Amino acid sequence: MSHIIFITGGARSGKSRFAQELAEQRSENPVYLATARVWDDDFRKRIERHQSDRGPHWINIEEEKHLSSTPVEGKTVLLDCITLWLTNIFFDNGFDMEKSLAEAKAEWGLFVTKEMDLIVVSNELGMGVHPVEESARKFADLQGWINQHIAAMAEEVYLMVSGIPVKIKQQ
Repeated sequence: MSHIIFITGGARSGKSRFAQELAEQRSENPVYLATARVWDDDFRKRIERHQSDRGPHWINIEEEKHLSSTPVEGKTVLLDCITLWLTNIFFDNGFDMEKSLAEAKAEWGLFVTKEMDLIVVSNELGMGVHPVEESARKFADLQGWINQHIAAMAEEVYLMVSGIPVKIKQQ
């Protein structure tokens, strides 16, 4: 079973930087498990910026949805991020919230049976403006439920606020 550290917070709160520091403290060759799907040129540039922020000592694995298929046993893994992973599932399920929640929970359950030191990054969407569009409201709810699901399993949970990690759970 995985040892899970969950890091959540708003956009540009320092989540990825903090997660990378934790991973590098735990391993000389941590795994970066990227879930981003390249949607457009702007997203491609974001991915390239994240890649350039990491050194050559990182092992990079890209997997949009099937986390349990990745060879990460015995490794320190930084999964960045749950929000992008969930976006891929939600999009591929035609914005069906119930189907997406069931798929995400099932895949997560398979993934965390692997023996690894897992650091998970996610966005805290529920603290912002209430979305106008129905699909965005459904996604914010879906994100909140998955964050709760992962945080409940995690040994440590951090909320990032303006670059400062605030520990909110320690087992």
